[in-house]
Amino acid sequence: MEVICVQKEAFYALFDKVVEHIESNRKDNKDKWIDGEEAMSILKIKSTTTLQKLRDEGKIRFSQPQKKIILYDRDSINEYIEKHVRETF
Repeated sequence: MEVICVQKEAFYALFDKVVEHIESNRKDNKDKWIDGEEAMSILKIKSTTTLQKLRDEGKIRFSQPQKKIILYDRDSINEYIEKHVRETF
């Protein structure tokens, strides 16, 4: 087994870079606009009809850049979920 010794300052500098890299990758994976399949996964619903109902009632924001492409706003989905939170005792 090989042991590598690193100065304390170098270790923390490397650690900060790793954390920064992980955070930047995590933000990249969370696009603002998501497709219907991912929206249904976040909402834990299985029916496209339910997703359409939420869209039609204005409960979640969406964009339709082309006739058959509908994208959903991830933030509005999270807000919808937060709006229905029930406080515990």
